[in-house]
Amino acid sequence: MGTAIVLLVVLSAVGLAVRSMVKDKKAGKSLQCGGDCKHCGGHCH
Repeated sequence: MGTAIVLLVVLSAVGLAVRSMVKDKKAGKSLQCGGDCKHCGGHCH
């Protein structure tokens, strides 16, 4: 039973991470530098 609960928690965390990445991608943010071009030296575009 404990294994099933841990599995659900891990799957939930992975699902939330993927959802956040997809949302950022749709908003136009780069997955490499987060869209903050002054931080990565302007190599975003």
